[in-house]
Order: sequence, then structure tokens, then C-alpha cells
Amino acid sequence: MLRSFRTLLLSLAGACAVLVSTPSWSESNDLLSRIRTNGQITIGTEARYAPFEYIENGKIVGYDADLMQYVLKPLQGVKVDQLDLPFQGLLPGLDAKRFDIVVTAVTINKERLEHFAFTFPVADATTGVLLRSNEPSIKKPEDLNGKIVGTQAGTAQLQAAIALDQKLKAAGGSGLKEIRQYVAFDEAYADLAVGRLDAVAQSLANLGPLMKSRPGVFAIMPETIGPKTYFAWVARKDADSAALVKLFSDGIARANRDGTMKQLQLKWFGTTMDVPAQALTAPAM
Repeated sequence: MLRSFRTLLLSLAGACAVLVSTPSWSESNDLLSRIRTNGQITIGTEARYAPFEYIENGKIVGYDADLMQYVLKPLQGVKVDQLDLPFQGLLPGLDAKRFDIVVTAVTINKERLEHFAFTFPVADATTGVLLRSNEPSIKKPEDLNGKIVGTQAGTAQLQAAIALDQKLKAAGGSGLKEIRQYVAFDEAYADLAVGRLDAVAQSLANLGPLMKSRPGVFAIMPETIGPKTYFAWVARKDADSAALVKLFSDGIARANRDGTMKQLQLKWFGTTMDVPAQALTAPAM
């Protein structure tokens, strides 16, 4: 009987030792741990958004691609499986767990922040207005009354165009004649160039490089529309993804502090932009 009691005590002590020394499931089996164990991370991207990301010689290149390589240094040896999808499918695909994180230029806004976890900002996303270079009648937002404005479906730039329409009508104007939505911005640029649109609502960060690549074709309206906004990358808002979001945000903050971000901005945009080195807790839109 004494031996049985001793055996029971030793068994219980051993079990307690295992519980103390073994990490909890949440610590050892979260998304980042599984990525390390499996040796692969799956990333969703829209590779039709130059200069952030686009296809060149069959490879995804751009500002986000270079910054991502820098951020992923702590995951050396982990294979990157990067899926190229239309922008409209990225956030639903993230929800459906088709990929681990979205690395593409996604504007931080209140609606998205309620549902998703954003990394620290990677670039300025404030919305500008692209015009034809031979368009003399549009110099300020009020001049867009009665005009057709194009932008990409499902984007913050679409929200900015809708807000502008409401603002113009509230001020007694006719508002925008039409807001035309496109799957990709390249289609909107083409329609603007041939006169099917009067303007395109797009982030200023994208418009500068576009102007350089097509000199003499386009112009940028001096005033922006909508509030100051920023681009970031997106993950699921749950405990499982928290460590992965922290790894990405830590890398972005490191790039911001050590000058890597500014170097990449000069490389891809031809200019630099001030980007907060922390999370945005209260986006303006």
C-alpha cells in the first residue's frame, strides 16, 4: 500500500514537471510557430499595383517585395509562396485562410481595422487625383462637379471618391457625374488617357512614378482629396496570428529606423515620405 502511494506521488510529480516544462498550445502552435515548423509562409498579393508590386520577367517585384525580403530575414530558410490575386479577393481570401498574411498596399481605415490586424504603416496612402495633361478645366476638387471619376473597386480610393461626391453635393454642387469602378488601376489609366474618364482617384505614392513612366500624358491635381492615410499589410485579427503580425511590424519599424525604408522609397518612388513608426490606433477614415 505504501509502495502504491509512493508510486502515485512520483507519477503526479512527473506529470507536474511535464506541465511546467512544456509550453502551452497557444505558445508553441500559433501561426508563426507552424510557419517555422513547416518551413513555408503563404502570402497574398495583388501584383498589378506598381511601384508597390508588379510582375517583371515572371517575378513579383516592387517596393513591398523588397521591404518584405528585409522583414522576413528572421525567417531564413522559410519558403515564401506568394499568390497573385485581384485586390478584391485578398481580404476575403485572408478571412478564408487561403494565406497567412496579405503583403500588398492596403489602406488602413476604420472599417478594416475593426476586423483585421494591420502591421505598422509602410507608405503614405493619401488620395490624389490624376488628370490628362491637356485638361485645363480641373484645378481643384470643386471642378470635378459633373465629371466622371474612375478608381479601383473595393479600395480606400473608392471611398475617397464617394466622400468627395457627397461633399460636393453638400456644398450645393451637382456632385460627380459617375464613379466608375475598375478591377485594376491600369484599366482606369487607359480610359483616362483616351478621354473615357475625366479623372482617376489614386494614391499620390503611385501617381509620381506613373507620371515619370508616361511623360506628357498625365498631370496631378494640386489638391488631394480625403484625409491623410497610410498603407500597411494585413493579417487576421486573432491570437493565432498575433506573433506573426508582431514579427512583420518589428521588421517594418526596424526598416523605418535604420534608413532602409527611405532607401527603398527613393528606389521605387523617386522620393521619400514620412511614415509613422508605430501602429495607427485612430485612422482618419
